[in-house]
Amino acid sequence: MNRRFVRAAAVALPLVMAAGLAACASSPAPAGAPTDAGSPVTGGTLTYLEHQTYTNLYPPQAGFYPNGGIVNNITARLTWQNPETLAIEPWIATDWKVNAEATEYTFDLRKDATFADGTPIDAAAVKKNFDTYGLGDPARGLTVSEAINNYAGSEVVDADTVRFRFSAPAPGFLQATSTINSGLLSSKTLDGKIEDFGAGNAEHVIGSGPFTVTGEKVGTEYTLTARKDYTWAPKSADNQGRPYLDAVHVLVTPEDSVRIGSLLSGQADYVRYVQAFDEARVEQAGFTLHAPQTRGVNNSLALRPDNPLLSDIRVRQALVAAVDAKEVVDTLFTKNYPVATSVLSSKALGYKDESSHYAHDVKKAESLLDDAGWKPGSDGIREKDGQRLSLSVFESLPQPQSKQTLELVAQQLKKVGVELKVKPGDAGSRAADIRDAQKTPISHEMVGRADLDVIKSEYFSKNRDVLVSSDQELDRLLTVVASEADPDKRIAASQAVQDYLAKQAYVIPLFEEPQVYGTAPYVRGVAYESVGRPSFAGVWLQEH
Repeated sequence: MNRRFVRAAAVALPLVMAAGLAACASSPAPAGAPTDAGSPVTGGTLTYLEHQTYTNLYPPQAGFYPNGGIVNNITARLTWQNPETLAIEPWIATDWKVNAEATEYTFDLRKDATFADGTPIDAAAVKKNFDTYGLGDPARGLTVSEAINNYAGSEVVDADTVRFRFSAPAPGFLQATSTINSGLLSSKTLDGKIEDFGAGNAEHVIGSGPFTVTGEKVGTEYTLTARKDYTWAPKSADNQGRPYLDAVHVLVTPEDSVRIGSLLSGQADYVRYVQAFDEARVEQAGFTLHAPQTRGVNNSLALRPDNPLLSDIRVRQALVAAVDAKEVVDTLFTKNYPVATSVLSSKALGYKDESSHYAHDVKKAESLLDDAGWKPGSDGIREKDGQRLSLSVFESLPQPQSKQTLELVAQQLKKVGVELKVKPGDAGSRAADIRDAQKTPISHEMVGRADLDVIKSEYFSKNRDVLVSSDQELDRLLTVVASEADPDKRIAASQAVQDYLAKQAYVIPLFEEPQVYGTAPYVRGVAYESVGRPSFAGVWLQEH
């Protein structure tokens, strides 16, 4: 096999990026391997371009997609959530029992799995992982996982059996054991401080999955190196042995034009974050687009009711009516970004269609603002008691085309006399101001998780709390979602939260957010976990 890649003259690569691509672009699979697409080839290095650098690999803080993309591939979990059916399947746990109240979970573990340092994944190791994630350790900066509710503790029943107990029903715990937030790490790794999981330390984060991290250059590149001893994939996985690839060389490539140009010119095999405006170009060139949904809280604007300008429900209702989500999607996105009809994705568990609350209606918006006492000023922006109806929002760098989305929303709001100032996502004050409802009345948000608890993760005052709200009724409703053991009642509880958020006009849902990837035609076995993070263990390179 002779694979030659011609550099596209139009692609201007930074020197360090060009060197990295030249060094590793699509290392070929072994010569003589079968060319049939159904016959996986073992060997070779995949070149993968990531949009952003990772920030932290402590699993409870790995929700940011560059973080999760690593944790998903270097850790195994107790269970696996099938991305097609969303059923929970065995992984490190071979079986489990849950009591009727969902306050006690007992897991039987397989006996052959090990961490990358050779130590066994036994009951003691699993106990240490979940005690860390469920209880946290403030002294070391280790936060409690937002995926785990009401955790009381655990016990080792025997070498391959562990039991978890909860102070109140925790019906979401089984699914939580399948998430990257519950990725299993070695005992030595768990002894570290939060700084030990940050950029530059990836090689020292010892996991339980099919890959390890090697060759990290902080902020620019790292390699996921296959574990040759890995033989404990979930039973539904196509590949039951070691990863087909020898390695995945990851290069951080923020520039859209460089990522897409490198893919189309053959310098890269697989890229994350294909922008909507590049989708047609990628497909027309014969490459494959993948757009797995994130199945959680939609790309939305959180309206913070404790801000004085938004404390009047009529003002919030007016903003909801003034924003045209369909225009946002039609102008900036593609069919891979369906218009939102609730705070939850239509692919999310417990979804309820709330579209009647989110209808675009400019006249209704104007009438509501008039009723609330906001009158147009000399420049068209409404005023009341000498104060302008001027709001601000930070660009959200992880969200697709956040700046453009917010600028279009600002144009829509201006038509009804509301000013929206869009602040840069890299502003030095963002970290502090984003948590202050007085300084940041609106926030651009989303979160992915394929469980009913996702709505609590986003809005509960002790989780992400994107509303930065003092609404105790909302907290009460969210607590029911996380603690109702009856499955049907739990769905009803989630839908009650969706009703409440819609009626209170706390959120403006925009679209259902996917993760969009592009791959070369010879990249086979492409797969994702349940909310769109890539799983590389089954990926292989077809001869061509």
